[in-house]
Amino acid sequence: MRRTRLGFLRWRRLVHRNPHTSAVYRTLVGGLGTAVVLLGLVLVPLPGPGWLIVFCGVAIIASEFHFASRLLHWGRLRLEAWSRWVRRSHWSIGALLGLATCACVCGAVWLSLHLTGVPGWTPGWARQLLLLP
Repeated sequence: MRRTRLGFLRWRRLVHRNPHTSAVYRTLVGGLGTAVVLLGLVLVPLPGPGWLIVFCGVAIIASEFHFASRLLHWGRLRLEAWSRWVRRSHWSIGALLGLATCACVCGAVWLSLHLTGVPGWTPGWARQLLLLP
């Protein structure tokens, strides 16, 4: 793993020696990172790892841009502080957060089924249970 990382860092130094290849490389990294961030933001309201994808996109951008590195560091600090607060708090706070997360996921699934329609293979009782047409 270390050898691979050192090889990548050597390659990156070589790319950054030439201003034209450096500009192209930074543009590609910025574009890829922005696309990943936008995909993550689209997925945030849906069940799944939306915020994790956003943080991965910011990490991609942070590999070349200082402002994104600072943003990623700030996000990590906020996440660690929030995690410490949840761990120190009463167990009921954690349970409430879990229930709220479950309610958001169920609401997002219900809304997506309501907007896109229920698949034909879904049994009738499930359609009635979800109060969908």
